[in-house]
Amino acid sequence: MKHLTPAQLAQGHVLVVGDVMLDRYWYGAVDRISPEAPVPVLRVTREEERLGGAANVASNVAALGGQVSLLSVLGDDAASHQFEALVARSGIRPELERDPSLHTTVKLRLIGRQQQLLRADFESRPSAAVLDLQSTRFERVMPAHGVVLFSDYGKGGLTHVAAMIAAARALDKPILVDPKGSDYRAYAGATVITPNRSEMQQVVGAWHSEQELADKAQNLRQQLGLQAVIVTRSEEGMSLFDTQGASHVGAQAQEVFDVTGAGDTVIATLAVLVGAGLTLREAMPWANKAGGYVVGKLGTATVSHAELFGAAAPV
Repeated sequence: MKHLTPAQLAQGHVLVVGDVMLDRYWYGAVDRISPEAPVPVLRVTREEERLGGAANVASNVAALGGQVSLLSVLGDDAASHQFEALVARSGIRPELERDPSLHTTVKLRLIGRQQQLLRADFESRPSAAVLDLQSTRFERVMPAHGVVLFSDYGKGGLTHVAAMIAAARALDKPILVDPKGSDYRAYAGATVITPNRSEMQQVVGAWHSEQELADKAQNLRQQLGLQAVIVTRSEEGMSLFDTQGASHVGAQAQEVFDVTGAGDTVIATLAVLVGAGLTLREAMPWANKAGGYVVGKLGTATVSHAELFGAAAPV
């Protein structure tokens, strides 16, 4: 498979819609146990902030050279302003609504000796009024984009996803969904959904053979009116199920350091490549390769064009 140039990847403008968050990392040394409780004491020496959630998806699109807009809801707090500053430096076009009653989602990770010791989450759900504003903005900006990607982290930002999918489908846009929860009916009519192994099991139950997985995936695809289902399976690679049947790619040989955000990288790569004119079957091996790169990095991370296309094509 030929490598794609940055100019080719920039052809399809991707609109990412979903739950965003600010990922905070506090790094330090652990050299004693607290006298107050049997827990390690982290002496913080460095702090870092990164775009998380749907914003990490958008960051991955931008890192690959794709054009990307990000539609989401923020609070009006210190975290939201830090989030916007990161977006401004990322190459992402912001389409953000503010909800003064919302606490911008923050995930704080404490890292000692390159290992995560604790994660603390700060979050709340957006109001109905601001979600209506987001839907109105979606209808206004979506037609100018070649691909629509929904990144659902279950924080309430995609309450109206069914209506947004219907609007995008009416304009014949490719629609990619990274789903959440145990009921996927809201994603009906999308082009493809990309659950991981455990997410797929929540919806269709466990499987005990490749044929049983294929049967369950095809039934789900037909029930929801999807073109394809792609299941990311960690060390087992990725599997695609469509009208042609099943297609599988094995996991890329890579030391697994941190799986955080790997699904974001996979679906972002698929969106960029579909926007550049590849089919899902052609794009899947590249997305699998990209996911293999980010699990070797700490925390939410991206893959560059040089990393993805600078070596041999995936098989």
